[in-house]
Amino acid sequence: MSSKGKKIFLALTIIVPMIIYCYIYYKPIIQNAPFRKADFVSMEYKWGLKDTLENSYNSATGEYQYVTSADSTIRKKVFLKSDDILYMHAKANEIGLWNFPDTIGKKSPKSMAVPRYDMLFNYKKKSKHVIVYGDFDGNPKLLDAAVQMRKVIMETLNQAERRSGK
Repeated sequence: MSSKGKKIFLALTIIVPMIIYCYIYYKPIIQNAPFRKADFVSMEYKWGLKDTLENSYNSATGEYQYVTSADSTIRKKVFLKSDDILYMHAKANEIGLWNFPDTIGKKSPKSMAVPRYDMLFNYKKKSKHVIVYGDFDGNPKLLDAAVQMRKVIMETLNQAERRSGK
């Protein structure tokens, strides 16, 4: 076989299959790309017991409402800075929020007061909505990641609230 024939054989048996493999492997990752920080529109976060989500935050309007331990409702206007949004978006990417199922856990019977967390990230072309029930008994890694994302959101909101209070 000539030198030119060996090069063609090498290209057809190694390089072309590698290109096809890369295309098949990276296609789902590229399709998930609309979740970019530059395309971020707003974020909504609600939490409470069962279906009563009396605590909420909407980044588009800045409306922040929560119930204190003394059962009084506090309503404030709290706006996130671009650094806060960048931090939450980076953490969501790190945790893998975009690959979460839409519902983590299941709705409990009406007699049980189980916490519920509702996270909605809106982007220009796509949205990601995740509902987390407190009595989840599935994959502990998934629950840990969801709890970690919830803590990131709450820490960011608390920091923004402290800034707006000054």
